[in-house]
Amino acid sequence: MHLKNRNTLLFSLLFLGVVLLFIVNISLGSVAIPVKEVFNCLFTNQPSKETWQYIILEFRVPKAITAVIVGAGLSISGLLMQTLFRNPLAGPYVLGLSSGASLGVAIVILGAGFLPPYLAALLLSSYAIIMASSLGSFLVLLAVLSISLRLKDTMAILIVGLMFGSFTGAIVSTLTYFSTAEQLQKFTFWSMGSLGNLSWTSIGLLAICVFTGLLLSVLCIKPLNALLLGENYAKSMGLNYKKTRFIILLATSLLAGSITAFAGPIAFVGLAVPHIAKLVFQTSNHQILFWSTLLFGAITMLICDSISQLPGSDLTLPINAVTSIFGAPIVIWLLVRKQKNSR
Repeated sequence: MHLKNRNTLLFSLLFLGVVLLFIVNISLGSVAIPVKEVFNCLFTNQPSKETWQYIILEFRVPKAITAVIVGAGLSISGLLMQTLFRNPLAGPYVLGLSSGASLGVAIVILGAGFLPPYLAALLLSSYAIIMASSLGSFLVLLAVLSISLRLKDTMAILIVGLMFGSFTGAIVSTLTYFSTAEQLQKFTFWSMGSLGNLSWTSIGLLAICVFTGLLLSVLCIKPLNALLLGENYAKSMGLNYKKTRFIILLATSLLAGSITAFAGPIAFVGLAVPHIAKLVFQTSNHQILFWSTLLFGAITMLICDSISQLPGSDLTLPINAVTSIFGAPIVIWLLVRKQKNSR
């Protein structure tokens, strides 16, 4: 009973944390808006200044919603991969989806220079880049899923994903070698990730993809608990291992692929957040881990986005830089801890 009360309290604090950080995130930026005015704009639609209302509703609310969606989706996909491969250092991009998305965007941005100006302008629109990224990650997804149906060994799928990543990375490197400075700059900006360039339509599409991925993940909660004890144990419990593995890979691909397409490749969140949830809740039960990881992911991205805005300054840090600064020490600590345990 004591443990149940503790978990209820922690979940309540996490939910409250998401709400508070969401409001704080909206109030911070190059133009500081008092929290009271944010409340007025969101709940009474009567802020003191019209410019504040425009900034909040057109820029900051969409960005904060994107941060919550991205944080939750990447964290859950990281949890799925770590459990499936039974590897604490597996992340949402181990299947090569990020590399596939990068290849699609590289072909569009770096290949636009070879086309007539009117076609190049069409290719470099935000929707064209999203479509190219989606197509790239989707093709890698199809390849990985089709190979996963033929392979019995789950670790072999991990190697296949890494090989796809290396292959597509090599093509991207070749394209960058022959590109102009302007093209390289555009591609670099995309690879740094961004939460603030999405329209309400794009956020709606991203939310549908992520919600579908989360729904598939919820269906896998019980099988994930069985997988913790190994593939053979899961099979002895009557689990259809191949089907479960396919659903987990599909869910991860939907989550990581759609987020990369709309927000760019965002590092470390999917790798670090599941471990934070495990440390705080001290459990390996996915019925608790799933929801705690989801909430911690949303909190992490809201904090990182608030830091990246450099409150009070006109400058903005790339979101990827902030998440890496946050996630890298955790990954290093995990490696050290794993080494100590193996002695």
